[in-house]
Amino acid sequence: MASRRSRSASEHDSDDESYEVLDLTEYARRHHWWNRVFGRNSGPIVEKYSVATQLVMGGVTGWCAGFLFQKVGKLAATAVGGGFLLLQIASHSGYVQVDWKRVEKDVNKAKKQLKKRANKAAPEINTLIEESTEFLKQNIVVSGGFVGGFLLGLAS
Repeated sequence: MASRRSRSASEHDSDDESYEVLDLTEYARRHHWWNRVFGRNSGPIVEKYSVATQLVMGGVTGWCAGFLFQKVGKLAATAVGGGFLLLQIASHSGYVQVDWKRVEKDVNKAKKQLKKRANKAAPEINTLIEESTEFLKQNIVVSGGFVGGFLLGLAS
């Protein structure tokens, strides 16, 4: 049986203790669920799973996304359309008067601001598009399953 020697306070202070500093961002990157499922660099999933599994994974996630998109889209369209209809009825009845010249001026001003912001954000958008395209090329089976599932989800 091994005995444990207790250390005095002076011994404890004299030892050079080292602590390991954990970088939580690096830990999250290494142990993120996406990395566990799809690999460290999110490279081709083909190496890990069979084609059938990839199609099922893509199809199920696509169907869920399409179904939610359909439901939220209907709700948003109903809200926007209903609001516009109420605004038109109120305007026609004389409750609301719209200064269309001011609306047109504000819309043109907003367009100019959006164009300026779009030109500034172009490099980030191009990088995102390139990374997304590369991911889709490497994972064509899952991407195809997702698109098919998404269309089925929209149809249901």
